[in-house]
Amino acid sequence: MEKETVLIGLSGGVDSAAAAVLLKEQGYRVIGATMLIWDPSLPIPTGPYAKNACLSPEKEDLSEIRAIAKRLDIEFFAIDCRERYRQVVLENFRQEYACGHTPNPCVICNSRIKFGVLPQEARRQRIAFDKFATGHYARVFFDSQNGKYQLKKGADPARDQSYFLHRLTQEQLAGVLFPLGDMTKPQIRALARQAGLAVADKEDSQDFYCGDYNELLNFPNRPGDIVTQDGTPVARHNGIWGYTIGKRKGLGISGFKTPMYVVRIDARKNQVVIGPKEALYSSSLQAEDVSWVSGLPPAPVFDCQIKIRNLHIPAQARVTVLENGKLSAVFEQPQLSVTAGQSAVLYDGENVLGGGIIC
Repeated sequence: MEKETVLIGLSGGVDSAAAAVLLKEQGYRVIGATMLIWDPSLPIPTGPYAKNACLSPEKEDLSEIRAIAKRLDIEFFAIDCRERYRQVVLENFRQEYACGHTPNPCVICNSRIKFGVLPQEARRQRIAFDKFATGHYARVFFDSQNGKYQLKKGADPARDQSYFLHRLTQEQLAGVLFPLGDMTKPQIRALARQAGLAVADKEDSQDFYCGDYNELLNFPNRPGDIVTQDGTPVARHNGIWGYTIGKRKGLGISGFKTPMYVVRIDARKNQVVIGPKEALYSSSLQAEDVSWVSGLPPAPVFDCQIKIRNLHIPAQARVTVLENGKLSAVFEQPQLSVTAGQSAVLYDGENVLGGGIIC
């Protein structure tokens, strides 16, 4: 019987390299691919972690990836995704910040680019494969009772990356493999060492971009007021995109008896609103552009757990499905820093139900 062929997204890190090792051990024919996304017109980020950003100059990364492919004796292709990445991820990033939101570019990149453009472009280039794989910490199961694929958390709670994958469709889940879903980071590093991979002890990626976000935004200054919750001006800002919900340092304010935080960003008035920490708590949220893993919500009204950012402990909530791809949720306990632009991801225990953009 002919071996199934798996195209694996190689990033130059230990996770994707170890996933390739596992796939080979499981008897697959493995082909490596990396997506080229760096736009040479962007400023080159500096600093100790600049090399480990997803969006960074790729010359050194490509040499490391080619070394991994050579060590594993697998074919390797570099797939040009730059134009679509700029159109989809970077433009969304700029638009969201211009509206006073704080976007999560990794969520958009995964669903639209890494699991979309990358395998599609590989097939367009006549690279033949049966499945697509990555080094994400998540799991996929097929539920024979309802004929649907389920996306589940990674077995290691400290490494679970299902939050970033909640927008994957049934078609994408049907063709994907997550070899690391049942493993821990120490196990993966040990596997990479046994395979003789130089990246076995390489540090993890830090962010999607490790330079100054203003370099990507490239907005002209648009001064406005920093105001208290009653509308009293207390300072000035040069652009609302320099602030996020919960920010405390660098506000340029003084004279308050209690610490003050950014509690709201009003794009229409071009204002940054500050208040005490208790004003950061919200008992509800609304989300739009909702994506359901199964294709449909579980019910018009249902209880679940919600993560409002990747490192957030899932909070119990009651969800009501609204029209036009929206939902509302009421938490059992108020949650800190519910932020417009971030993703609200819904869970039923280990199962990912779906999620949307907080609005």
